[in-house]
Amino acid sequence: VQLVESGGGLVQAGGSLGLSCAASGFPFDEYAFAWFRQAPGKKREVVSCISGEGSTYYVDLVKGRFTISRNNAKNAVYLQMTGLKPEDTAVYYCGADRIAGMWGCPLDPTWGQGTQVTVSS
Repeated sequence: VQLVESGGGLVQAGGSLGLSCAASGFPFDEYAFAWFRQAPGKKREVVSCISGEGSTYYVDLVKGRFTISRNNAKNAVYLQMTGLKPEDTAVYYCGADRIAGMWGCPLDPTWGQGTQVTVSS
């Protein structure tokens, strides 16, 4: 299983950014995916999940601002982020597992290397 995130960067508050996760080495359409983030000094937390069937979940903090999607033909998962806030600053990780737990999130994810998102005020 290999996951490679891209698309992070520096953006001003209120701006938008799109993250991508390219997956390889496993049957993509059978896996649940999630975007997690980890801010300095904080634990890694789930942001959004998408099941193999396409059901989605969002943590309350990002509902209405972030959109997760997947393209099974391209073996890719995306996170479109709008209305970004300084508190969204974190390293964002893509995770995947064949087994989905609560809310369709991967139960024991394999992680990518992460991509930094920095939102300036």
